Amino acid sequence: MDQPDAFIRHIRACNNAELPGGRVRLRIGAAEVGWVLPAHAPRMALADRAAFDAYVVQLKRDRAFRSRSEMFDVRDEASGAVVATVDRGAVPLLGIPAAGVHLNGLVHGPDGLQVWVGRRALNKRLDPGKLDQMTAGGVPAGHDARSTLIKEAAEEASLPEALARGAVEVGRLRYAMQRREGVRRDTLTCFDLELPASFTPRPNDGEVVEFMLLPIAEAARRVAETDDFKFNVSLVLIDLFLRTGTIDPASPVGLAVDAAMQALRPEPMRPGATPWHGLSCPPGPP
Repeated sequence: MDQPDAFIRHIRACNNAELPGGRVRLRIGAAEVGWVLPAHAPRMALADRAAFDAYVVQLKRDRAFRSRSEMFDVRDEASGAVVATVDRGAVPLLGIPAAGVHLNGLVHGPDGLQVWVGRRALNKRLDPGKLDQMTAGGVPAGHDARSTLIKEAAEEASLPEALARGAVEVGRLRYAMQRREGVRRDTLTCFDLELPASFTPRPNDGEVVEFMLLPIAEAARRVAETDDFKFNVSLVLIDLFLRTGTIDPASPVGLAVDAAMQALRPEPMRPGATPWHGLSCPPGPP
């Protein structure tokens, strides 16, 4: 872990897409909503939401994407206003920005800070079997980051709402990543949650098959030396390692890694998020 590239390689891999990169602007009326390759560009202007919906239906008929049976908001990139919704499976194909939430589940053990990680089910379409945050998921249409966090925490980790509401938003990470399904333009809202030692997450909806409590130094070693974690999970963990001093932010490695992370931060870190916010553990469930 004494080489910055052990961590920076994950940052580069997740932020490897250059826009337009041969793509053309996707518009709904005057709203700019995404980037699409010429082969999948609409044959005529999409004047309104109905025209956009018909366009996506045709892409599905053409088997240009696989449905995810979940709808995401489509926003005007200039104003942020919701102008349509779209099947989650079409989001990268159309280069539409998406939002997600990631929760670091943290425990203060006798030997220092520990982090809960989950192992993704082998039937997951994206990165099956990889390690993940205790809770993570995309923000569906009509939801915000915190409501999604509470929903996903209950569904994936059996986390009671009373505990989930103690999560602290610590910042956002944004990247553009070229993958075979298209370009992922994701903004991740990151949360920290200190958990009592008495709480153990349990798989609930089948998306996670097991949870492990790792010393944070062991999590850092795995990020540096392996590709055990889902691609964007590594970004959220690197941010955590810097904030907790697991990667010394004043060291040559820390300075280089933090400089690379700046490209992913659309805004300054939240007040109290740097350094470690030092919350006290919430009480366990009765």
